[in-house]
Amino acid sequence: MHLRAVVKQGRIVMDEPTELPEGTELVLAVAEDSDGMDDAERARLHESLRRSIAQAKAGQLIDGDKVIGRLLARR
Repeated sequence: MHLRAVVKQGRIVMDEPTELPEGTELVLAVAEDSDGMDDAERARLHESLRRSIAQAKAGQLIDGDKVIGRLLARR
């Protein structure tokens, strides 16, 4: 389950009501606004994803079991 909240005046405030039982304790983690990539890295990732999607649509796929078999054979 993912819940969203914001900090207002030093308090954590839920944006929406929840059906959690009264008294439920939560462990919170701060969501990072950044994925750690710069613009050039993100652009390369998106281009790679576009190429992969185009290859899949064109039927240019490699069987995953074969790839894993080849990698394991290199050991």
